[in-house]
Amino acid sequence: MEALRPVNRTLLRDRAYDALRDAIVRGDLAPGSVVKDADLAERLGLSRAPVREALARLGDEGLVESKPQSYTRVTRLVSRVVRDAAAVVRVMHELAARTAVPLLGPDGIRAMREANARFAAAVRSADVEAALRADDELHDVLVRASGNHALAATITRYTPLIRRVERRLFGDAGSCGSAALHDRLIEACAAGDAEEAVRVTTEIWRALEHLADDATEPAPPRPSPEPGGQPSVPAPEFRPQDR
Repeated sequence: MEALRPVNRTLLRDRAYDALRDAIVRGDLAPGSVVKDADLAERLGLSRAPVREALARLGDEGLVESKPQSYTRVTRLVSRVVRDAAAVVRVMHELAARTAVPLLGPDGIRAMREANARFAAAVRSADVEAALRADDELHDVLVRASGNHALAATITRYTPLIRRVERRLFGDAGSCGSAALHDRLIEACAAGDAEEAVRVTTEIWRALEHLADDATEPAPPRPSPEPGGQPSVPAPEFRPQDR
C-alpha cells in the first residue's frame, strides 16, 4: 500500500489566504467588518492556525487591520491607499509592456485579442467576475512574457487593493471604455511599438488611480468588544476548503 504523506500545512495556509482575499475583494467581507479566526476557520473547514497565518499575510498586504486583544477587521477603502497601490501596479505594468513587446509572438497577440473579446462580452452582460478575470488574463500575457518574477509578485500583491474599487464602480463609463484601450494596447504590441504600448498602459492604470476618490468611505466606528472577546458580526458564506 502506498505510504500516506503528511498534509502540507503551507498549502492549507495558502488556501485560507486565497479564500479570504477573494471574499474581501468581492465584498463578501465588507470594509470595516470584524472577523474572527474561529468563525472563519469553521466556515472554511480548516483549523485556526492556517487562518491566523492567512490573516497575518492579509494584514501585511493592507486588506485587514488588527488591534491586539481587541479586534481584527477588514480595512476600509481609503483613497490614498488605493492610489498608492494603483501607482505601484501601473509602474509594474509599464515595465512589463516595455520588456515584453519585443518578445511577443503571434500566440501572445492572439491570446490578448481573445482575452479582450471575453472582457468586452462580460462588460456588456454586466458579469463582473468574468470581466475582471479576462482583464487579468490580457495583462498577464505581457507580465509572463517579461519574465520578471519580482514584477509579477508585486502586481499580485497590490492588485487586490485596486480590484475592490473596480468592483464597486463596475459598469461606469471608464470600465466600459477599457475594451477600446485594450484594443489600442494590442495594436501597439502587434506593431512592436513598445513605447506606444507603455503610453496606453499608463492611460489604463492612471484611470484607476483617478477612480479611487469615488470609492472611499467614511471611517467606520471602532468596534466595541464583547465581554471576554471580539464583537460579533454576521459571517460571510464560504465554501469549505478541500484538505
